[in-house]
Amino acid sequence: MEILVCGGAGYIGSHMVRLLAEQGHVVVTFDNLSTGHAEAVQWGEVVVGDVLDAAAVDAVLSRRNFDAVLHFAARSLVGESVSLPYDYYRSNVAGSLMLVSAMQRHGVEKLIFSSSAAVFGSSAVPIVDENQPLLPINPYGRSKLMVEQMLADAAEAYGLRSVCLRYFNAAGASRDARIGESHACETHLIPNVLRSMLGAAAPLQVFGDDYATPDGTCIRDYVHVEDLADAHLRALHFLEQAPGAHAFNLGNGQGFSVRQVIDAASRVVGRPVPYQVAPRRSGDPEILVASSRKAREVLGWDARWTELDGIIESAWRWHRAQPW
Repeated sequence: MEILVCGGAGYIGSHMVRLLAEQGHVVVTFDNLSTGHAEAVQWGEVVVGDVLDAAAVDAVLSRRNFDAVLHFAARSLVGESVSLPYDYYRSNVAGSLMLVSAMQRHGVEKLIFSSSAAVFGSSAVPIVDENQPLLPINPYGRSKLMVEQMLADAAEAYGLRSVCLRYFNAAGASRDARIGESHACETHLIPNVLRSMLGAAAPLQVFGDDYATPDGTCIRDYVHVEDLADAHLRALHFLEQAPGAHAFNLGNGQGFSVRQVIDAASRVVGRPVPYQVAPRRSGDPEILVASSRKAREVLGWDARWTELDGIIESAWRWHRAQPW
């Protein structure tokens, strides 16, 4: 197949580009490089452009007879979305509308959309399946949900086939440490733990140690980035036979506390992780773990990276190789 990957220079997008190329597909990356890295795209063609630029989107879709589009391009910082909501609705919602409108003009009928567990907000249940209420609590989550709703409407009106994949906490790096997670403003726990141990970031802060969990810290579901790429590939094949709009939660299926992550990083690196306890952050649920049963039953997908030490070790190999 010929696949366009929007946001293919980013963390998850670059792993997807690699997997598609290794599977023999022709892949073109379309990315404005505002948060992605050109050097992360080591497979296929790279076209620099923005989904908000209708002419640029038309131009890249004209390059080939694309069979499908994988859409990772988005702004994704929760805190920033609260202070800059217009930017998030413009990039994430208007940008997605530009893209699917152009797809319609060019006859591309299949889309895999990078959604988020943020569409659930502060879930009232610790294990979250697709039947839980969609109640996002910040502009980032609301922007993702708006696109999901738009895709459902597009399926009804235009026959667009789509899959929305709701990630929980993406983590890890490629097995050979060629690509990994690198954000100018890093908010994810595992890279912040590892970067602090390398002296490339401020000392780690643990936000709250008085939650009703076994060790007092929040529990989250960490899913390896290579498992996420595998889910996208399976979703792409699923759309060959499945019309309509679909959504799946993607997670490891088990939760690890902040302190468990710190302890695992200490084991992997071989020395203690220095950290400071800070006040809780508003809106952080105690426990947030995915039920991936639907993805397992429908897509035949399951997380292969289930051990926390292995996930962190893959990230450590990549971080250690970076010229911080």
